[in-house]
Amino acid sequence: MKVKVISRNPDKYIRETKKDIPKTFRNYDPQLHPFQSSREYVRALNATKLERVFAKPFVGNLDGHKDGVAVLSKHPRKLSILASGSYDGEVKIWQVANKVAMASLDAHSGYCRGIAFSRDGTRVITIGDDKKIKFWDYEREQDESESIKPVNMIITKGMLVSLSHSYYGSAFATSGETCHIWDESRNEPLKELKWGVDMLQDVKFNPVETSLLAACASDRGIILYDQREGKPLRKVVMTLRSNQLSWNPMQAFCFTVANEDNNLYTYDTRSIAHPLKIHNGHVGPVTSVDYAPTGREFVSGSYDKTIRIFDAAKSNSREIYHTKRMQHVTCVNWSMDNKYVFSGSDEMNVRIWKANAAEKLGSLQMREKNAFNYNAALKEKYAAHPAIKRIAQHRQVPKTVYNEQAKLRTVQLKEKRKEENRRQNSKSGSVPYVAEAKKKVVRTEH
Repeated sequence: MKVKVISRNPDKYIRETKKDIPKTFRNYDPQLHPFQSSREYVRALNATKLERVFAKPFVGNLDGHKDGVAVLSKHPRKLSILASGSYDGEVKIWQVANKVAMASLDAHSGYCRGIAFSRDGTRVITIGDDKKIKFWDYEREQDESESIKPVNMIITKGMLVSLSHSYYGSAFATSGETCHIWDESRNEPLKELKWGVDMLQDVKFNPVETSLLAACASDRGIILYDQREGKPLRKVVMTLRSNQLSWNPMQAFCFTVANEDNNLYTYDTRSIAHPLKIHNGHVGPVTSVDYAPTGREFVSGSYDKTIRIFDAAKSNSREIYHTKRMQHVTCVNWSMDNKYVFSGSDEMNVRIWKANAAEKLGSLQMREKNAFNYNAALKEKYAAHPAIKRIAQHRQVPKTVYNEQAKLRTVQLKEKRKEENRRQNSKSGSVPYVAEAKKKVVRTEH
């Protein structure tokens, strides 16, 4: 039997005397530089610093509303068209590239509650506090002196507070005291879905499973519907009310809700008993949320006058956007080309932001593209290094937000300390450890 052993010649690595120069091993391959990792680290550090230097996310604003912006809706097929509705009932169709209003519709006598484009994008559907559903053909040519008239109008029996169009076909849903399913060609609802709640604040169609809907109710519940069924599917009740909801466009079973307790919660419909992930960072009630078309990120707007961009799989936000003039953010939208974020707020402006704050706009030369790709790869490789991680994560926030964050941290530490003291001074097992996600759900109903 042969036994293979490692054999080394001591003459190759042992000095003959102490005065000899220590022998070092070196790879003479010209492709491998002895200081390659050191050089790459310095380049990654510089790239991270330059990213923060060039991070200028604000692109522009669309002004023209006479009251606060309440709702936003993006065109399903054209990247440059956006619709916005305000508190005074006015609806504007914007050409975002030129920052001009294509059409101005005197839609409702009160609050404009919802806007949706038809699937082909030729019509706009609006709802308001006047209990009317109106259909508009905004592309039709008319004299400038004449105001645009709706092509159809439906007067409903109850209040309407939210509107969502199906991603397939001509169906759309409205929510108010109940959830109604409508068809663009009919003046009566096709179906009524209700679960004995006072008001449904928001309703959204699933972009993948197009017959599924989800709604946020005034009794702190989140209700799942299937328009093929005669009644709602299931319901989960949280500790505080959810304001808005958004489905993940790439995962048919995941959705995120914006809650009154300053957090956002991502749920999986297959196991709705507790949230998959809690996204924190806001210091005021979260009013709106919308997913990126990639499904990997989402944007949220809050009453604390800031916009945050979250990674769908992480708890903390990667970006925070704010300006001195921007007030309470009421609605947010992510553009279909994954490059821009739109926000509407109380002070009558629709703002345009870059989804990637340091991205260079316009056409790039091949050398620039290669340099950006190389820097991105270096930043990803050294992302866990303390110095690079600190610079990449640091953000300047308004003083009010900074002070409120400190208060919230103090409250959370106090609650944690109090619970631990109770546990130490109680019978073993009488104060169990409860996961944070399970604390947020009161009950589930089927």
